[in-house]
Amino acid sequence: MKPAWDELGDLYADSSKVVVADVDCTVHQDLCGEHGVQGYPTIKYYTSESPDGESYSGGRDIDSLKSFVEENLSAKCDVSTLDDCDDKQKKYIEKMKAKSKDDRAKELERLVGMSGSSAAPDKKAWMAQRTVLLKEMAEL
Repeated sequence: MKPAWDELGDLYADSSKVVVADVDCTVHQDLCGEHGVQGYPTIKYYTSESPDGESYSGGRDIDSLKSFVEENLSAKCDVSTLDDCDDKQKKYIEKMKAKSKDDRAKELERLVGMSGSSAAPDKKAWMAQRTVLLKEMAEL
């Protein structure tokens, strides 16, 4: 797996959106413990929707790793230009841009409050996406 991981790192070395990193858990036991790493090698990925990290369970070859990054990590919706946004995200952004800053803040607070509730995986994913979009809109 190491050659595929190194190749992935080389592919994204100049990326501002994707960081490929190694941690030696025999040296950094505290860090690995904090992130729930129990077996080696373990691949974790972090996104604004999953700031605590998720375990990757896909293929360990370069093609599988690269596909996962391309599909899940590299192209993020840009709220200011709408680049890399799907139609659902664009519609939501336009709807929220029409609201006041206070209304967007209330919606963000509502979504954050609901994040711990039980919901279908697709509903939770859409809640997380909306939360990220609203946070990014607040930074504009």
